[in-house]
Amino acid sequence: MAENTQIDVGRLTFERAIEELETIVKRLEDGKVPLEESVTIYERGEALKRRCEELLRQAEARVDKITTDASGQATGTAPLDVQ
Repeated sequence: MAENTQIDVGRLTFERAIEELETIVKRLEDGKVPLEESVTIYERGEALKRRCEELLRQAEARVDKITTDASGQATGTAPLDVQ
């Protein structure tokens, strides 16, 4: 876990962020994490949650932009800008 806290949350993919968030939730639910570490990983979990929400909003906006032409082909799609 210590190595994960060094990775910038803003650079994580949705899949990687959700995976790390699930790990944090499991650790906190176990109740075996010392208080100070619990607070630290909870803060990281909040940042991961915000990252996942941000990426979901971006994906939703991209889907909302998709339209179809007369032949049923998708048009108007834009690439998802993930940093």
